[in-house]
Amino acid sequence: MQLNSLTKINKKKIRVGRGIGSGKGKTSARGHKGQKSRSGVAIKSFEGGQMPLYRRLPKRGFKSLAKNNTAILNLSKIQKILDKSSNDIKKNLDLKTLKEKNLINKKFLKLKILGSGEIKNNIEISAHFASKQALTKIEKAGGKISIIKK
Repeated sequence: MQLNSLTKINKKKIRVGRGIGSGKGKTSARGHKGQKSRSGVAIKSFEGGQMPLYRRLPKRGFKSLAKNNTAILNLSKIQKILDKSSNDIKKNLDLKTLKEKNLINKKFLKLKILGSGEIKNNIEISAHFASKQALTKIEKAGGKISIIKK
């Protein structure tokens, strides 16, 4: 492939303020006087005294400073964990064993059990929180749940 003689690969940077002959001398393409001709000017969202857009729009939402460190498990998820043969959890299930088996993230400090889904196995679960629905379903399956109070 042959390059046309008119196209340039490396374009030279325009050096402003280098004399009249350069074509970008004297005012260095900044015009005459005024705020924009001076150095150190930052008027990005200034709208000429009109109320700026970012102040006209309503404020929305809020960022919570409290870290979400509670792992939430549904009964359907617990049943899937028990059904998998690689997870040799037979009798009791708690936050520590879930972390050891890498089933939940290590950042979680508390465990909450919710009642979505069904559980067939009778298992002993120790958690920090549990919904009423989860409690009844676990007891119906022959299991037991103990709430850790801290």
